[in-house]
Amino acid sequence: MSELTVNEASVHQTKLSSRGRKAIIAGSIGNTVEWVDWSVYTTFSSVFAHHFFPAGNAIAALLGTLAIFAVGFIMRPVGAAVLGAYADRHGRKKGLVLTIGLMACASLVIGLIPTFDAIGVAAPLLLLLARMAQGFSAGGEFGSSSAFLIESAAPQRRAFAGSWQQVSVGAGILIASGLGTIITSTLSKNDIDAWGWRAAFIICALLGVVGLWLRSSVEETESFTKAKAATESAALQSIGQRRGIVASMFVDHPRATLRVFGVTIAGTLLYYMWASYMPTYAAVSTHIPLNQALFANFIAILIFLVLLPFAGLLSDKIGRKPTMTAFAGGFLIFAWPAFHFLNGSFVSLLIIEIIGIVLLLGYSANCAVIMAEQFPAALRATGIGLPYALAVAIFGGTAPYITTWLNASGLGGWVWLYCAIAAAIGVAVYLTMPETKGKKLD
Repeated sequence: MSELTVNEASVHQTKLSSRGRKAIIAGSIGNTVEWVDWSVYTTFSSVFAHHFFPAGNAIAALLGTLAIFAVGFIMRPVGAAVLGAYADRHGRKKGLVLTIGLMACASLVIGLIPTFDAIGVAAPLLLLLARMAQGFSAGGEFGSSSAFLIESAAPQRRAFAGSWQQVSVGAGILIASGLGTIITSTLSKNDIDAWGWRAAFIICALLGVVGLWLRSSVEETESFTKAKAATESAALQSIGQRRGIVASMFVDHPRATLRVFGVTIAGTLLYYMWASYMPTYAAVSTHIPLNQALFANFIAILIFLVLLPFAGLLSDKIGRKPTMTAFAGGFLIFAWPAFHFLNGSFVSLLIIEIIGIVLLLGYSANCAVIMAEQFPAALRATGIGLPYALAVAIFGGTAPYITTWLNASGLGGWVWLYCAIAAAIGVAVYLTMPETKGKKLD
């Protein structure tokens, strides 16, 4: 092979095409809108909780609201199975359009639900149904968007492309946190309680229209197109045809399915604690003003977004295992001091947020790519989304409820151990998994 041909092959391996760049832009912006809608619930949960439950016990109302938050996570595996299979059969593009439409509609419903005083038990029931719809949508989102981004990437830039899935998730949380900061800083307490939190949900629903338009404009991936042609041929009917896609994932790829579940445990619990729930937890447990806690979270996530693509490039260079292990090992060491020094000071909270967010780079830069590298294209969206959603429902969705309950029960000193155990599981999983950097992807 000539030197020119070798150089051309190298460029093909590392350089994103114009189609790949467009996919990252459109996919990331659409995913950002999706996660603004999802995250604004936790941002304002301590504000609107008392509107949907009987008056008299603020902690009970917050726990009830967080229980509904956890139910939204329980719906994620259902959404991952149904919407993931839809994306594997009909295309990543159609799957992504469907998920964002569902999420935006559910946000609008939450913003318009009357209070418990107005309609009684129907209020928490409607909140529950809307959050279930959001969970169903989020369950289908991760697998479809991850498959879309990884399949659109150059072979040696897959972690970089996949990192943008998490950039967009972080951007959604950032916008939700920023929206919370603006509303809690500019409106009076009475206005926030009366209508400010509702305005946040309605704004999120309107942003969904923008995401819907962007997702409708992208092209389908070549990997899906080829996989669809293959499964439609008489000779290749085994995946998703004679056996359903979900069944094929468990029967034909059990190790890959279990690996995705294991990879997610530490990442999802620690991610939701630091990137999403930490402001509410700090406000409840240390009584720091919510607007200050949200601002610390805003700064930390902004740093996270800037560094995340570089962490993806690092993974493409040195591998998935070392960067994932650094994340979990770092949290194993950091968990105790993080909660020990959380004292109601803005500076201490900001430092704790930033250290945790930097450690999370090792997980977030890798999660989409390492999961996509486990499965063939014909069931990739389901293979990524369903075991991931199961782990998120069990370990991520319950994290806010468990930590709030521990704190309310006088056991707040044990929250660090809860996080450390998850990190220890992560270390064990990441050290024993095979390295997939450089693996050929169909």
